[in-house]
Formats: sequence, structure tokens, C-alpha cells
Amino acid sequence: MNVNIVPNIIHRMVLRQLPGPLLGWLGVLLFLLLMQFLIKFLPELTGRDLPFAIVLELIAYNLAYMVVLSVPMAALLTSLMVFGSLAESRTWVVIRNCGITLWGLTWPVFAAAILLTWGMVYFNNVLLPESNFRARNMWETIRSARPGFSLEPGVFYQEIDDYSILVGERNGNLLQDILIYDYTQGGVNGATIRANRGELVPLGNAVNLILTDGEMHRLTRRSDAQGTERYEKLAFERLQLRLDLSELGFQVRDPSTGYRSDRSTPMDRMLSIVDSLEIRLSEQEAELRSSVPVPPTEREPDVMSTDVSPGSPLEWLRTESFTTSDFGANPTEQTIAPRPILDGLTEDQMKRTYQRARDYSRDARSSIGGKGRSLERTASAINRYKVEIHKKYSISVACFIFVLIGIPLGLSIRRGGLGTAGMVAVGIFLFYWVTLVQGEKLADRGLLSPWIGMWCANIIIGIVGIWLFIRVALDMRARPRTTGKLLSRHLPAKAAKNAIDGTYASGSRPSER
Repeated sequence: MNVNIVPNIIHRMVLRQLPGPLLGWLGVLLFLLLMQFLIKFLPELTGRDLPFAIVLELIAYNLAYMVVLSVPMAALLTSLMVFGSLAESRTWVVIRNCGITLWGLTWPVFAAAILLTWGMVYFNNVLLPESNFRARNMWETIRSARPGFSLEPGVFYQEIDDYSILVGERNGNLLQDILIYDYTQGGVNGATIRANRGELVPLGNAVNLILTDGEMHRLTRRSDAQGTERYEKLAFERLQLRLDLSELGFQVRDPSTGYRSDRSTPMDRMLSIVDSLEIRLSEQEAELRSSVPVPPTEREPDVMSTDVSPGSPLEWLRTESFTTSDFGANPTEQTIAPRPILDGLTEDQMKRTYQRARDYSRDARSSIGGKGRSLERTASAINRYKVEIHKKYSISVACFIFVLIGIPLGLSIRRGGLGTAGMVAVGIFLFYWVTLVQGEKLADRGLLSPWIGMWCANIIIGIVGIWLFIRVALDMRARPRTTGKLLSRHLPAKAAKNAIDGTYASGSRPSER
């Protein structure tokens, strides 16, 4: 067999083993996250008379963030199980004996991991923000929607404007012992309706309530100068009320309108927002520095009198010219020491100075405090957007990082089963997620740089993955020499040589370093 064909066969064999576990684990993780979502939010969805299509649409929008969490975890589990099974079945021994290095075995897997990473970059930057935006809008619509028309015995129903309805018993659309407060004429001129029986007749967005054998009581207050009141009592055998239900139930909003937070804003818009916020931050800093005015004073500025009597020393200073050479190489500047600020002020002037200083400090504190809080809000917004930008890329790159650490770990633990791979993957992912969440919190508060907070977990796991990869690669290359040393210590020379030759009888002997 041609030696060059062997790596291609091995590459195809390894690549064929990847899609099955990847899709399988992705489905399992999505199912678990979906069950968690339903357990948490299903009580909030029940009792609102929502169409089933709306519930499915809401779940579809929330699947986006579940995919973001599931794909890196599925990549880690897949790499652990595939390469763990290769080590457990001794297939990696055959691959090593064929003279294929660890890099030569795994570079197609890394290429697939890079493609997966680029796919997640597109997903996080384009699809995820739009899904978050639509899911948020739908949640707001659901939470603000009134429940559908549902009369319960013994409970006042007040979801219909200007009506408050209480029924004693209900059997389908048949009602008994009905009490209705009617405020259609205003709260002052409200009416009270009592009926022994009633029937509901649905009419699309309305319902006819047909009452039989009842009475209506109304107290009317006139708005004239005398303010007279009129009491009316009406007995009826049959009375029909039309109740408008158009405002009840779920009302679909325009999905393109609404507020976009940092998690629902596309990447290009976030970059432009950060640029504009940084310009605003610079302007606010300059405004804060220039917001402290010079305090007023009652004193006149210190001046030197220009009236000089003839023959005085000052007259000589005015007429005599000097050069710097007259004072040596380094002349010193002579200044007049400032006098205390209250010197020369009357008691009334001192009181006014104290009052002005107190008013000035109060105004300055209020002005500086307001500008400082505005500056902090702008800086916090910049940090939030920068954190979100870095997080979208760091979670995408985590797919590659998890494959990088999963390959050498799988070959080291030599277990392709669910138990060992699952425990290792859960431990790595918990460390990654806790580090990412804590880094996000510190970066949002300005205690840590956004890129450090979002990339710290990737850097740590990446360094460990590179170290493990190099260690496993060097161990594979150095195995003949190491095995020979170990066998030569416990066996005679001829037996050790036969054992080493027998180990590599199935393929070419790796080159010695």
C-alpha cells in the first residue's frame, strides 16, 4: 500500500466519527436547556390564552442563546469521546506506528473546528442579537397582554373596561346569580345590575351577555347648580349587554420596533455606538475639568504702586537697567508673598465672603456630582458594549479552544465512554463559564478591562491545551526510547530488544530524536 494513502484513510476515518457525537450531544444539551426554560417560564405562559404558534415562536427565538451555550460544550464532549475511543481501542497505537505525528493526525479536526468557530462568529454577530431582540419584544407583549375572557365563579372579573362582573355559578356559557357594576356612564352615574340567570353568546371579538329575570339600579347626579340626585330602578325579564373583547388576549406588535439593549444590538451598530460614546465621554471629561469656576472675593488684587518719589531707591530701580549677567548664570525670580485672604476686610465683608464661599461650594459640589454621575454612566455603557463585543468572539473561539484541550485529554484518559468524558467536560465547562461570568461582572463595573474579562478563560484553557498537546505529541515521538529504557532495566538485553521490536511489528518504527 502506498504510504501516502494511509494518512488520508485515517483522516477520513476520524472525520467520519465527528458529526454523529457532535449532533447527538448538541441535541441532548438543547433538550436539557429547553426543559429548563419551560420549567422556569411555563407558569408565566399558562392562563394567558396564547395561540400555540406564538408559544412555538417564542421558544424558537430563545433557542438562539441555547445554541450558543450548547455548541462549545458539544465540541468538547465530541473531541473527548472520539479521541478517547481511539486511545481505548488501541487505534492510536497503530496510527503512531504508521509514523503519523499527533499534528498530522489532528490537523483536519482543527480545520473543522475553525469552520465551526467562524460559523459561531456569524451566528453570534447576526442571528443571536436579532433573536434576543424579537424574544424580548414578545415577552413584553405577553406580559402586558390581558388574559382572555374567563369568568370564574365567586371572583370579580374586571378585565373589560367599565365593567366589573361577578357570577355565582357557571356551567359552560350558562350563568347564575349575576352581579354587574356598569361604569359606562361614568363612575358617579354607575349602575348596578343583578340577574338570576344569564347566557354568553360569543361573537368573534365581542360577546353578548343575555340576562333574564333581573333588576337595574342607577343613581344619577345632575351637574346643575342644585346638584340634585335621581334614583332609578328598572326590573326586566330580558336584558342584552354587548361586551367588547378586542383589547383582551395577545396583540401582535411590529417585531422591528422597540428598544435594543447591548445583547440585542448587531456588531456593526455596537461599534458605532462605542465610538459615539467615547467621543461623548471625552467631552464630559473636558466639561468636568472646566466646571469649577474661580470663587469670588471681596479683596482688591495686590498691586505695586507706580508713584515713586524722586531720589528714592525705587526711582533708581526704575532708571537703572540690568541684564541677566548681573545676577549670575541662574537668576532667581523675586515675588511678593500673598497676604491672607481676610486681611483688610471689614466684618461685614468677611460675612459676605463666608456666605459666598458656602454657596459656591454647595453649587460646585452639586454641579461636579451631576457631571461625575453622567460621566460614570457613559463609561459604564461603554464597558457594557465592549464586554458584549468581546464576549461574542470569545464564546465563538471557545469551540476551537475546547477541541484543542479535548484531543490530548481524550488520548490521555483513554476512555471513550460517557462517564469519564462527561465528568471531564463538565469540570472544564464549569471553570470556563464561572470565569467568563465573573469576568463579565468585573468588566461591567470597570474593575477589569473588557478584553481581559472576556478572554481570560480562553487564555487559561488555551495555554493548558497547548501544553497538553505538546506533552502528548512528545510522548508519542519519544515512546521507543522511553520503552527501551524501562525494559532494559527489568529484562535482559536480548529480551528487551525483542519486546521493543514486537511492539512496532505492525508498522514502521518512529524516528528517534
